[in-house]
Amino acid sequence: MKNPFVTNGYAGAEYFCDRVRETTLLRDLLVNENNVALISPRRLGKTDLIWHVFDDERIRRTHYCFVVDIYATKNLSDFVNMLGKAVMDELRPRGKSAWENFIAMVSSLRSEISFDINGSPTWSVGLGAINNPAVTLDEIFTYLNQADKPCLVAIDEFQQITRYNDETVEATIRTYVQRCTNAHFIFSGSQRHIMNGMFTSPSRPFYQAVSIMNLQPLDLNVYTDFCISKFKEGGKCLDPEVVSLLYRRFDAVTSYMHRILNVLYSRTEVGGTCDAPMVDEAIDFILRMSSDTYESLYYQMPEKQRMLFLAIAREGKAASVTGGKFINKHKLNSASSVSSALKGLLEKDFITMDKNVYSVYDQFFSLWLAFKGLI
Repeated sequence: MKNPFVTNGYAGAEYFCDRVRETTLLRDLLVNENNVALISPRRLGKTDLIWHVFDDERIRRTHYCFVVDIYATKNLSDFVNMLGKAVMDELRPRGKSAWENFIAMVSSLRSEISFDINGSPTWSVGLGAINNPAVTLDEIFTYLNQADKPCLVAIDEFQQITRYNDETVEATIRTYVQRCTNAHFIFSGSQRHIMNGMFTSPSRPFYQAVSIMNLQPLDLNVYTDFCISKFKEGGKCLDPEVVSLLYRRFDAVTSYMHRILNVLYSRTEVGGTCDAPMVDEAIDFILRMSSDTYESLYYQMPEKQRMLFLAIAREGKAASVTGGKFINKHKLNSASSVSSALKGLLEKDFITMDKNVYSVYDQFFSLWLAFKGLI
């Protein structure tokens, strides 16, 4: 039997825990022609929830579903590239009748689209190859509006567009979304303060343009039952205290708990029991496996960012980081120096901010710092 604690994306309803209420709400909003902003910290399961909704047979039979991850994009050209690729990837397995209309629409890039030996198209457009992204964006939205089925488009890490140099991108996308009656959108984002600003500020283009969903952590009892049942299906036992321990230690963030449970499941013999003393061994294993990566990231940080990073990690939850008390306690430089370092750490996602409280974004990174005696 495969390890049921999947760590590399959505693997189907069998391995998806709960979210019944959220699944129903998101599906109902979409099929009733609403656009949705889905907001929560990263690693809590937003993307898996989207895939779970799109995997519903009632949705797939009646809609085209596209998931676009724009986390790595830096400008409108990259955005258009990822959007076009997502459309092509979804349409390709549905046959020629599904994708030939799309190819006909994107005339600005038709020469860049190649075909494999079976005659199926491949989005072979490279980053930076789109010379006029505004034209291609118009073509893609024209396709979405004229497709033979209603379209659902999920744009993951949507707050990334606020980092583009072009300040008109937000308004441009809002205009296309407003005019596209055959498609409805999920704008998924993990940086709550940025997403809330985009969708709740009267001065922003997306103000009152969406229904807002805030994803909360899984219920402890529900998650415990899920984990115990998956161990049982494999002929193994799981002490409920293991899940409670992980839930408290990792602030109920599903990705961290799942990753550790993946190791614990693999280390529990059939007929055996996984208990609390095994947790630290599993965490140590993960930290040792990831040590080279974290060490490289740590020493690549500029010194002022590294010192602030360590200070925030020591605190766990750090408030008033530009105040004299925090600066003196951690022997940092001036408030202006801390502000500059703070901006750099936020832009690189080394830290995260919620309600003006800062913490290390990757909890395993923070554990590695302690593991190496750096905090």
